[in-house]
Amino acid sequence: MVTCFLLIQATVLGQQVNPPNLWLTLAKVSFTKIMDKELGYYISYPEFPEEIKALDGQEIEIRGYIIPLEEDLGYFAFSAFPYQNCFFCGNAGPETVMEVYADKPIDYTPKSIKLRGRLELNEEDIIEHLMYVLRDAEVVD
Repeated sequence: MVTCFLLIQATVLGQQVNPPNLWLTLAKVSFTKIMDKELGYYISYPEFPEEIKALDGQEIEIRGYIIPLEEDLGYFAFSAFPYQNCFFCGNAGPETVMEVYADKPIDYTPKSIKLRGRLELNEEDIIEHLMYVLRDAEVVD
């Protein structure tokens, strides 16, 4: 009962409500393989449970590591793990990274940082984009 009251109160006050480790929640995604006839191979499409769908379009805060994709750090990948353990290096799954778009470039650091932004779920354009996208991102610590 107290938990329900706190969640309602936080929503009413406009605060983001995040699980303690949001990466653990985002890892609850499952995948369906669908043959892409143009490419000639199977592609794994995400199936988001309701717990993740509830975060779509919401402001979130999440801690992780910058994985640079370009020199301009207004666009980069963000990983639950340091670079040597991230998805792009073969040691984790696609649920451990998100695509980040920041209004102002964010300085690169190899250290863990916390970002705040609006989470978007990508279920369809998996070939061009990651399944998790963080918009209007900014560093919060």
